[in-house]
Order: sequence, then C-alpha cells, then structure tokens
Amino acid sequence: MTQPVDSRANYCYRHPDRQSYVLCQRCGRTICGECQTPAAVGVVCPECMAQQRATHPRTKPAWLTRLTGSGAPVVTYTIIAICVVVFLVKVLGDLVGIPVNGVLQYAGAYSYPAAVSGAFEPWRMFTSIFAHANILHLLLNMYTLWVFGSALEPLLGRARYLALFLISGFAGSLGVLLIAPPLVPVVGASGAIFGLFGAYFVIQRRLGGNATQMLVLLAINLGIGFLPNFNIAWQAHVGGLIGGVLVGLIYVETRQPQRRRWQLPLLVLLCVIFVALSFVHFFV
Repeated sequence: MTQPVDSRANYCYRHPDRQSYVLCQRCGRTICGECQTPAAVGVVCPECMAQQRATHPRTKPAWLTRLTGSGAPVVTYTIIAICVVVFLVKVLGDLVGIPVNGVLQYAGAYSYPAAVSGAFEPWRMFTSIFAHANILHLLLNMYTLWVFGSALEPLLGRARYLALFLISGFAGSLGVLLIAPPLVPVVGASGAIFGLFGAYFVIQRRLGGNATQMLVLLAINLGIGFLPNFNIAWQAHVGGLIGGVLVGLIYVETRQPQRRRWQLPLLVLLCVIFVALSFVHFFV
C-alpha cells in the first residue's frame, strides 16, 4: 500500500500544523477533526456551517408558535397581560401608599366640566377597563375574557376584535356616565366583556347558530349585577352590552364582499355617536 503524499493540501486550512485527509463537502478545503461539523452528507467546515445557518429559514419555538400563530388569540392574551400587570402594580402601590386605581378608575364626574367636578379626565373611560378591585374580580373577568376572546378573535380577526373590545369598553363607561351616580367610581373590564357577550350572541343568531345557552348565560350574568350588596356596576354591563350588540350588527350586516366597504364608516359613525353622548353634560 502506498502512503499519501505529504503536501500542504493535506493539512487543515485553519490549523496548518494538523495533517488531515478529510475535505469539507461544500467548499472542498481540508479540515481537521476539531473543525469538522457533521452534515447530512459528510462534514463541513466552520465557515460553511456559519453560512448555512445564516441562510437557513428561522423557526420559532413550539410554544411561541402556539401563542402567536395565525389562529392564536394574541389580542386576548395581550389584554389579559395588561390587566394582570396593572393589578400587580396596583398591589405594589397599595403597599407603599400609592392609589394606582385612584388614577385609573372612572366616575361620571370625570366627564363633567372642570368647573363642576374639579377634574375633567375623560380618558379614564378607557383606563378603568384595565384596572380591577381585587384578585377575585380580576380572575373572573380574565377567565371570561379568555373564553369568549378565544372564540371571537379568530372569527373576527384581530383588528375587528380589538375594535369590538375597545368600543364595548367605552360604551360600558358611557353607561356609567349616563345612568350611575356621578361620584361613584368603577373599575374593571366587565363592560367590554359584556360587549363580547352581545356581539357573540348577535353573530350566532344571524349565522344560524344555537344561541339559547348564550342567552341564558347572558341573562344570569346581567341579573347578578342588579342584586343588592354585590357592589357591581350594572350600568357598565348594560352600556357594554348595547355597544357590543351594535358592533356585532355592523359586522354581520357588512360581512358580504359588496357591503364590506361600509364596515369602517359605520364603526366610525358609532364611535362618533358614543363620543357625542359622552359630552352630553356640557349641554344639559
């Protein structure tokens, strides 16, 4: 048997003092054992492996794919995360004497002219949606939001679902403004969640689904708000429910391609009406 010729070509290109007779399957350069990376066929050098990794399509971890996939209720998860973070900040604030909910809560008086209430802060009609009074309040609302959000968000799409949630939440605060005593503050996502109730009920009925169980569940949850000593802002429930029903009607009536162009203008018109109603106390 003849011995291989001892030439510079038989030495690792990265370690010239190491003799080798193994070639990179991509570039053909000689590589020693330390520089070899197993490939589908043969081995490759470090530079070729780096180039292969750079051009290879990136894949997401399985858990991230489940959370952010095309059918995942990302908006629902985000809203839940915001509510949880706000509650944790509220708990920490209570420990150091900072009333976080006092900054976020809403009462009708915050929509009065400053000369009447001393504070004109209408943005609280949104901020109060993400604040909760206690852990039970948070858990009940977030569980309900997760149940209905997981069903509605993939059905409507993320943008329409977010619009439904925010409009319903504002409508809930509007119900507090128009019906509740002006100095009684409220917090919670209940108004927005009742909007999800209302929209889901309308969509089920219009698309031919069985909405009987939904109607019973809606009646029970709405009725609980009227029980004495429960300290539940039923006004927010009623306002959010009405807002959700109206948004749901817009969605189902404009689902046909030839009517789709009317969907956004109708949503904008509804928002304009709600905002106009929120300023009713300026004119009465």
